[in-house]
Amino acid sequence: MSRLKRLPVWVRDALIFVVLLAGVRAYQQRGLPTGPSPALSGQTVTGQAVRLSDYRGAPVLVHFWATWCGVCRAEEGHVSELSQELPVITIASRSGQPQAIRAYLAERGLEFDAIADPTGKLAARFGVRAFPTTFVLSSTGAIRHVEVGYTTELGMRARMWLAGL
Repeated sequence: MSRLKRLPVWVRDALIFVVLLAGVRAYQQRGLPTGPSPALSGQTVTGQAVRLSDYRGAPVLVHFWATWCGVCRAEEGHVSELSQELPVITIASRSGQPQAIRAYLAERGLEFDAIADPTGKLAARFGVRAFPTTFVLSSTGAIRHVEVGYTTELGMRARMWLAGL
């Protein structure tokens, strides 16, 4: 009798689930950069200049999202809360011009600023193909964590904490 057949059904099912989940995550994250972060600079929809290099010395969360993305809407409150306490750069990709994004942020009561990426050029530089995609960078600018899809506020905070170690 094989070892797999001797395991309780729930253990076997849990192992299959973990393997499938790992496969899906690997597929979602294929082609995303590792190591040093690509350069990032731009102007937010409120006119503030942003350069990723200005954030050296502390972990930073770089969050790619879109106004038309349902998962992004479910997650935006977490990003807004986190941005009040920790360094966060958000990039609204393929979501229109700055004034449209500014109106979206105001309408939704979100307290973070965003860089407009109307053509998706910044997202492409980071290899982003799905939204939301969140990068957590270390204090030296190295990519420490990448998440594609929904992430809880606790998950974001934990990754920021780990990036600071």
